Amino acid sequence: MTQLSVVVSNCNSVDRAEISIHRGRLNIKYGPNGLGKSTLAKAIVSQIRGDDTLRELMPFKNRGKVGASPPSVDGINDMASALVFDEEYVQQFVFQKDEVLKNSFDIFIKTPDYVAAMEAIDLLLSGVKQALANSAEIEQTISDFKELRDAFGKSKPGTIPKNSKIHKAFGTGNKTENIPLALKPFETFIKSPEPSKWIGWQIKGNDFLKLGDNCPYCSTPLLAEGQKEVALAVEKEFDATAVGHLNTLKAVIERLGKYFSEKCRENLEKVTKTKIELTGAELSFLTGLKADIDGMITQLEGLRTISFFSLRDVDQISEKISPLKIDLALMDKLDSAETRGIIDPVNAQLQELLARVGKLTGEVNKHKGKIKKTIEANQDSINAFLKSAGYKYTVEIVAEDQSYKMKLVHQDLSNHLETASRHLSYGEKNAFALVLFMYQVLSENPDLVVLDDPISSFDKNKKFAILHELFQGKASLRGRTTLMLTHDIEPAIDVIKSTKDIFQGAQPSASFLSSREGNVKEVPITRDDIQTFAKICRANVTALEDPILKAIYLRRDYELRNEVGFEYNLLASLFKGRPVPTLQTATENRDMTPEEKQVAEASIQEEHMPGWFDYDALVSVVNDTNAIRSKFLATEVGYEKIQLFRILNIDHDDDVIRKFINESYHIENEYVMQLNPHKFESIPEYVIEECLRMLPPAQTVA
Repeated sequence: MTQLSVVVSNCNSVDRAEISIHRGRLNIKYGPNGLGKSTLAKAIVSQIRGDDTLRELMPFKNRGKVGASPPSVDGINDMASALVFDEEYVQQFVFQKDEVLKNSFDIFIKTPDYVAAMEAIDLLLSGVKQALANSAEIEQTISDFKELRDAFGKSKPGTIPKNSKIHKAFGTGNKTENIPLALKPFETFIKSPEPSKWIGWQIKGNDFLKLGDNCPYCSTPLLAEGQKEVALAVEKEFDATAVGHLNTLKAVIERLGKYFSEKCRENLEKVTKTKIELTGAELSFLTGLKADIDGMITQLEGLRTISFFSLRDVDQISEKISPLKIDLALMDKLDSAETRGIIDPVNAQLQELLARVGKLTGEVNKHKGKIKKTIEANQDSINAFLKSAGYKYTVEIVAEDQSYKMKLVHQDLSNHLETASRHLSYGEKNAFALVLFMYQVLSENPDLVVLDDPISSFDKNKKFAILHELFQGKASLRGRTTLMLTHDIEPAIDVIKSTKDIFQGAQPSASFLSSREGNVKEVPITRDDIQTFAKICRANVTALEDPILKAIYLRRDYELRNEVGFEYNLLASLFKGRPVPTLQTATENRDMTPEEKQVAEASIQEEHMPGWFDYDALVSVVNDTNAIRSKFLATEVGYEKIQLFRILNIDHDDDVIRKFINESYHIENEYVMQLNPHKFESIPEYVIEECLRMLPPAQTVA
């Protein structure tokens, strides 16, 4: 099916709407604000995503009402994904702190070709990675090595800072292994699994000993000589934090024990159980151990993270891989059977990889070349748009660790803008966001693309530049099912009429939406429907039968053509209800002579069909409130209702409504191209309702 008939029911102010969506085409839905275009978009997207948000669109009038029909959308059951451009998209996805668009790597770089190339490279590296993965304990081992390394603090080679965890734990002797005689009564607690907790708890109670001679924990009298001193001795001999470090490091060393050489384990046993301050030789042993641990961590991390990204900027890949082989002869403190059980298989795989380093180099370089072309194509396209739209910004896609990110640059600044949202205007943000959204669509390939009033706020040149970028060319939304909702007629004019050849690839269709009493009606817009308002007025003068309505459009036609002579003045006098028409010019303000009136009548008759224009007969209708009231109720066209309402000369009590009726619609009609208001209902429903409210009651004829 190439066309979907979508029915939206019971969503916010929309009781029912039927709209068509053509697959693989740009579908423009144009209509005034307030009729529910955004509601239609939300309802359709909610139904597609199945995220249970459709129920949130329940109309207020139905909430809490038993048996009320729930919101529903029919006709799009075979669509499974949708992407929406609206204000929320701009706020959530565009202009992140460190990149222009969230997940710019996934959107601009991670194409199917990219994924395939990464898989080919990963296959070549899989032997090394698998050798590491086969060691179930490797992650814990690396973590333990790092914890032991960090315990040395930020030391210079050959030194151990006194504020480091390892110096605090063992530097002055291990008193948990060598408990002073006076503290033997506490041996059970000091040698418990977590002695630091007990020591901390015991020390806290010391502040209360001075309050009396009873134990602050059990209230037992401390009468024997020296009992208080014994209690206080714990604080003198032990530091709870240092003991905590000691206990933790002991556990780490025990877990790592099998990776230490036999000699290293013996030396560690001595160091960690020494009674006195560490000697120079013991400190030298520890710093040597730290050096071996540093080297092992560097090697293992390098092996674990070997990938395209770690090889991306390397000129000679063999020179990057060769040093990753671990030589335990140079790390003799870590030379054990268990260590070799991990290292030997990895070294063997590295040797095999070096035998195929030529193929690996070729794959990496080929991948780099494709990425470079992708980056250049994306940058050039976006920057060409920015230039054509008159923006002083460009974008750059730069390499980062394990990724690529899009950055923003201003032509007057050499560095990237870290906080783009602070520098861009509202219009600039929207323009950027729209083009970036297009690339996200190209990346994710949704079933439906929704553009909710995307370009109404831009000037004409930028509107066209954005439309051109979105729907012209191969790297665009051309050929995708796109629903554009707008209250701006210009997109329809551009793609349907004035520059339609440029947008043929998008196969655009346009419709006009209007709403009355909760029912949204759709009327297709064809190329011939977009006309100058002067041409529209003349067509209506010819087509309509009611002489008052014909005169309404004819007066507007004279005004648009700036032909404000006798004919225009005669029509203006008619709508003022003047029995004797007047002539008002820059130099005159007087009654028309009978001859002037006759000439004007004859001219109107001759140019616009004879037999329908009789000034005296029509002015009597204008002055008949019942007649004008009946015509107001009879027509279904909002524009005509407003003009008839103006004839009644009712001063509306609301300044905003009065301005709309008397001025705003006329100003809007000054656009070069318009839709015929007799066919396309463009007057907001609330304005018609206000006119109806102020309509005088039918008058009884005496």
